[in-house]
Amino acid sequence: MSEQKQIRPVSKGAWFRIVFLAFALVNQLLVVYGKSPLPFTEAQLEQLFSLIWTAVAALVAWWKDNDWSEKARSRVK
Repeated sequence: MSEQKQIRPVSKGAWFRIVFLAFALVNQLLVVYGKSPLPFTEAQLEQLFSLIWTAVAALVAWWKDNDWSEKARSRVK
């Protein structure tokens, strides 16, 4: 039988780069077609993405750390 290889998760840096690339491509298309480019700097996009990432992580940690489901509340500690 063949062994299954562990696939490592996508890094946070890779997500930042793909998001910035997408915004850059959209921005370039807007410029090519004579439209106003997106009014964001790369630093502002990084801050926004970081804020969203932190908010999602905080919500997941909050949800996982508290016993919200009936199954979790019925556990014997």
